[in-house]
Amino acid sequence: MSQQIDASNAVYTTDEYGRPFIILREQARKTRTHGVEAIKQVQSARTMWALSHILAARTVSNIVRTSLGPRGLDKIMISPDGEITVTNDGATILGQMEVEHQIAKLLVQLSKSQDDEVGDGTTGVVEPIAYLLLLVLAGALLEQCEALLDRGIHPIRIADGFDKACSVAVAELDRISDVMEFSRDKTENLMKASMTSLGSKIVSKEHRQFAQIAVDAVLQVADIERRDVPFDLIKVTSKVGGSLADTSLIRGVLIDKDFSHPQMPSVVRNAKLAILTCPFEPPRPKTKHHLDIGSVEEFRKLREYEKEKFEGMVKMVKDSGANLVICQWGFDDEANHLLMQNKLPAVRWVGGPEIELIAIATQGRIVPRFEDLTAAKLGTAGVVREVSFGTTKEKMLVIEECANTRAVTIFVRGSNKMAPIQIVDEAKRALHDAICAVRNLVVDNRVVYGGGAADISCSIAVNKAADEIASIEQYAMRAFSSALDAIPLSLAENSGLQPIDTLTSLKSRQIGEKNSKLGVDCKGLGTNDMKEQFVYDPLVGKRQQYLLATQLVRAVLKIDDVITAGEMEE
Repeated sequence: MSQQIDASNAVYTTDEYGRPFIILREQARKTRTHGVEAIKQVQSARTMWALSHILAARTVSNIVRTSLGPRGLDKIMISPDGEITVTNDGATILGQMEVEHQIAKLLVQLSKSQDDEVGDGTTGVVEPIAYLLLLVLAGALLEQCEALLDRGIHPIRIADGFDKACSVAVAELDRISDVMEFSRDKTENLMKASMTSLGSKIVSKEHRQFAQIAVDAVLQVADIERRDVPFDLIKVTSKVGGSLADTSLIRGVLIDKDFSHPQMPSVVRNAKLAILTCPFEPPRPKTKHHLDIGSVEEFRKLREYEKEKFEGMVKMVKDSGANLVICQWGFDDEANHLLMQNKLPAVRWVGGPEIELIAIATQGRIVPRFEDLTAAKLGTAGVVREVSFGTTKEKMLVIEECANTRAVTIFVRGSNKMAPIQIVDEAKRALHDAICAVRNLVVDNRVVYGGGAADISCSIAVNKAADEIASIEQYAMRAFSSALDAIPLSLAENSGLQPIDTLTSLKSRQIGEKNSKLGVDCKGLGTNDMKEQFVYDPLVGKRQQYLLATQLVRAVLKIDDVITAGEMEE
């Protein structure tokens, strides 16, 4: 049976061997249609992946959103062993959260990079509010991404638009920033910034005292000319007992140890410290060994040998001119007795970080062998004394008037750690917040105003810049502008205000009055001028929040699949 083929509906061609064959146009059209559908399916799959990642990231953001601001709500964190922590501290919430989704884990890890940029990567001192603002802004940006993806805009074009908007926002921050003048004699502005950072914390009852401690500690260790604050010179330690009002700043080093013998003097003046990492014990092989003693005479010889070695060690310490021994390791009763007889006070079992801080403060050298000990390697301090704290008369050692006067210790007191709100831990976290706020101002004394004022001003600037762009990135820039509004909206909502009305009024007033200091009146003081309320944000921290949030969203948008190592699809 023959079939008529319409020439207008067919294409005649040959294969690589010259054999003719016919392609019907309907088949070609069908093939093209299937190709278009396949492309749409791939694009849809990518969009679904992006939306699932956005949902996971938004979940983390929404958890911490209600803790933003001076009237933010607290969270109950329950550890795997049932320990309860009540806190509104951003760093604590993120540190104790256990998330399963890969993108949510990425969000938490990237937000902690704020530690390296704004705080200090060595000691972990970071402004916890920066965590919250970073997550809230990132969550708002990801929420805006959903609408843009639904409109068919490619994720890379969205990320490019966010980058342009972030550049405009950072430039606006530089424009509206003010310089906060301060000096070692005039610390009023630093005190205001420090008190602002402590306003929503559990130490608010003693916030002036804690703010003063933070300012004094930072200025004690800071190099104002170089604008450098070495955090390794600031040690924060705590002891349960007493009240928050008993917290004090010690211009020196405080260690939770006492002298090794009760008959040693409790005060050593003009101390010359031998800082040792070698133990007071006879030398022995580093490999496995054992010693067999078969008679009383052999035991006496062993005792005399040990005594001779101990006396030699004590003599080397005395000959160096030291009158105080700080040892990383312990020593037995015989060595301890010899030290006491030779009027050589000693402190044993001093931890590695503490012994390093003592060496920095006293400008001494850590000596690994007795034979290397010389007068030039000794540390110096004006006075070393034992002090008692609390009703149990627990003793601690204070090293004051050190050769390096920049070393300080903050001693935090508080009630029992087993309380529902762990006073001591919360006080230490709040103090870290204040220290970091003051440190940021010493490094860069430019500030922008809080309460969402800077975010509203940047939102207006980004929206205005979007109107001047003809490319598709203008949609992403307007979305970035809307995301910046999430911070004042959250502050208003957490303060019991009408979010939309508050934001609309503030935007209108900022544009009409050309005043970038107008923000959300979270405390109900009757004024929206954040300069009058002394609500400041360090410029370096605010700028980094925008940059990191934008980088975080770009990283999420560029992910189209999650592959687990060691697993293959069959």
